[in-house]
Order: sequence, then structure tokens, then C-alpha cells
Amino acid sequence: MTSSYLPLAILLTSALTSPLIFCLREDDHRARTVLNLGAALFNFGLVVWLTIGLMSGGVFITHIPFLPGVDIVLHGDALSVLFAALSSLLWLVTTVFAIGYLEYKPHRSRFFGFFALCVSATMGVSLAGNLMTFLVFYEILTLATYPLVVHWGDARSVRGAKVYLRYTLFGGGLLLIGTAWLYAVVGTGDFIVGGLLSGMANEELAVDPAVLTAIAFFLIAGLGVKAALIPVHGWLPVAMVAPAPVSALLHAVAVVKAGAFGIVRVIYDVFGITLAAELHVTTGLAIVAAATIVYGSLCALRQDDLKRRLAFSTVSQVSYIALGTALASPIAAVGGIVHLIHQGMMKITLFFCAGILKETLGVDRISAMNGIGRRMPWTMAAFTIGALGMIGVPPTVGFVSKWYIGTGALDAEAFWVLLVLGASSLLNAAYFLPILNSAWFKSPNGSWYEKRSGDSAETGWFLLLPPLFTSMMVLLLAFGATEPWSPLGWTTQLALREFGFTEPMP
Repeated sequence: MTSSYLPLAILLTSALTSPLIFCLREDDHRARTVLNLGAALFNFGLVVWLTIGLMSGGVFITHIPFLPGVDIVLHGDALSVLFAALSSLLWLVTTVFAIGYLEYKPHRSRFFGFFALCVSATMGVSLAGNLMTFLVFYEILTLATYPLVVHWGDARSVRGAKVYLRYTLFGGGLLLIGTAWLYAVVGTGDFIVGGLLSGMANEELAVDPAVLTAIAFFLIAGLGVKAALIPVHGWLPVAMVAPAPVSALLHAVAVVKAGAFGIVRVIYDVFGITLAAELHVTTGLAIVAAATIVYGSLCALRQDDLKRRLAFSTVSQVSYIALGTALASPIAAVGGIVHLIHQGMMKITLFFCAGILKETLGVDRISAMNGIGRRMPWTMAAFTIGALGMIGVPPTVGFVSKWYIGTGALDAEAFWVLLVLGASSLLNAAYFLPILNSAWFKSPNGSWYEKRSGDSAETGWFLLLPPLFTSMMVLLLAFGATEPWSPLGWTTQLALREFGFTEPMP
């Protein structure tokens, strides 16, 4: 099966929905709901179609003229489908949550219009077939997300959005320098299985290794801003002023994952793991990722604001992707890449639950959560599963990711990584278990405990169903990890086929 239209159709599904939503009146709730859910369902169906086509040996690529000698290329390959599947599924789930969350709030058409545009940019990042295409959609994602961060319009939101924009535009500038430099010295930026640069003969490449190292620095540093690697992580906790659906989107799918996904693309599809290791790019990346893992966890320990604690947790957890990528081991690569999916499911669950607590009970401080599990048992059950997954407790997907990264570290003889993983898990436990202890085992200390007159459930179903679904996925994807259809099974085959690895997986 060959198609040049399917990747473009996936991109346009949300892009064309956006202007339609902008045109809707604020009180046109039904039309907005139908448009949002219909587009999300159709987009997910197209991604499933693309996945099935790839499994059957299909080729899906779209070329759109952009600059002289440079095309916008949308390419459906195994890696892009992995990220696109995550984005489309969680877009659908987050849309359901956002409909319930924003039901009685102003500026809903503006919110959902930019929300759809943000998802369209994320799809562009997912399906990018070369570095120029990735850069274009990476920057569109920055601009489309800014109105979502500043949505409430108060002074705190404006300040947080400005910080977000300064950081991400700076990162985009670094990525632009690296991209332009690569095109200048090589003439192309195509994503090639095994690495564009590794695939070139030495006499064809003829580039000073120092130049290649500098290009790698600009590319990874630019991507590292959105991936929240230290010391350019500061925007992420500040951006938590955004509405809960936006926070969930930032952490689980769009901005943070776009940076991490880009690092995977640069290491494997631009440089190739062998050349990246020879240039010591992977060594530097592994050190920064390890430091970010520990630093983010230490910062999370000090936060009483629930969303800020979760934000610093994301700073730590997303760096598992970079660490697994940098270890130059096929097993670690599987662990790092599959964490794109696993961390997304866990973190979106936690942010959904934080949004429910804030929206329903007005609780946003950990110190005010004593006994809250008695008032919100289903919400806190979902939160508990997500938190245990973050710690890496079996049988959750968090355990699967850490197991593969740890096994890969042994395979690469990077024994120090085991110390980082152990320290991270202990710190994860230190900042999540006290929350669970307070919520389930301490006496209530807030006026929220008494149910309001007429309340028959802990919150609306549009708010409650999304975290229940994603928390079940945290368990089901772990139990089904050995199945070929699971993210782990797909990623294992991706590592063996796409990255040229031939070693058996555990």
C-alpha cells in the first residue's frame, strides 16, 4: 500500500478543525463538542489506518515544496507512528476532559481552537521526514501553545506564558542554527534509518568532526529546552499556571515530548548511534539526562503545590527518554523510547486528577489533601496508580521502562546508571508516597470533605472517565507488554529494524 495523502490527512484533520472552532459562538456548546470529538476520533482512526498500513509494508510519504531544494516532508515510519499514536489517543482523551473542565468557563472557542492547532503541530512533529519539516512544526507548536498557557489572562498567567515563550523561542533559535548549519555542510537533513551522516561514505561526508560535534550541540541544546533538560528547564514549573487540560497536554504529549522525540530523531536518524558515540555526543547527553533525573526529583520534594510537584516530576521523568537514547544499547533504547508512551499515560493521569481536585474541591496544595481519598475515591485511585507507576512499582508501565533502561545500562557496561535509577526511584517514592499516605490514611482537614447538597458523585463523568481510562492503561500496557501490539512490542521491533540493532531483547 502506497499513499502520499494519508500523512497529510492526519495533519489537516486538526488543522482544519481549528478555524471552524474559532468561528463558533461561546454558547454553541453542542457544535463545539461535536467538532472536537469528531475530529479527534477521525484523527485517531487515520493513525490506526497508517499503523496497519505500515505493518503490511506500506509506504506513506508526502512532499510539499518549501524552499529551493528543500521540501516539507511528512513520512509515516515506525518511530513517527509511535508518537502519532500517543498524540492522537491522548488528544481524544484530553478533549473529553477539557469539555468537562471548561463547560462553564469563558473563551471556550478560543481555547479549543488553539488546542486543535497545537495538536496539528504535534502531528507535524511526529510525521516530519526531515529536520526542516521538524523545525517548522516545532516552532508552530511553540506559538500555538502560548495562548493556551496564557488562557486565564491574569497577571500570573501572563508572567508564566512570557517565561515559557522566552525559553522556547531561545531553544527554537538554537535548533534553527543547528539545522541551517547541517544543511549548509551536508546539503540535506533527511531522517534516514541508521543515521543520515553514518550512511554517508567518509569521502562523501568530508566534514571536520569538530563541526559535526558543534552541530549536534546546537540541535540537542535547542531540543533540550522543550525536553526540560537542566539548565534550561525553568519554563516548565512556571507554565503550570495554564488550565489543567493544557498542563496535561504539555507534559504528556505536546511540548515536552516534542523535545524528547526530537532528541531521539537527531541521535538515531541524523547522526546514527555509532557516529554520535564517536563524537562523544551520547556521553554528554547521558550525563545531562542523569543530572536532570536527580535534580528534578530533588526539586519535586520541596513543592507543596501539587501541580508544581508534578511539573518537577516531569523534568525528571522525561529525561529517562534521553538517558535510554544516549546509552548506545538496543535494550536501553527500547526502554527510553517506550517511555515516550508510558510516561505520557502516567503523567496525564496525574494531571487529570490534579485538575479534578482543583476544579471540584478547590484543593491544589498537598498539605490540604489529608483524607481526600474518602471524598474522591475514584480520582485518588487513578492518581495512586499513576504515582506508583512513576515510582516504578510492578506491575505498572513505569517498572517496564526502568527495567529496560537498567538492563540496557548493564548491557552497555554503564553501571553508574543503575545508581541514578535507584536514586531516582527512591526520590520518586519520597515525593509521591506521602501524598498517598495523607490522602488515604489521614483524617480530613478541609471543609471540602462534606458533600455539597445534591452531589451524588465525586465529579462529572467528563472529568472522571479520562483519568480512569489512562490509569487502566498504565496497568494494561504493563500486563500486555510482551504482546507485539503493545508499545513495548512495537518499540522492540523498531529498535531491531529501524535502528539496525540485531541483538536479542530480554
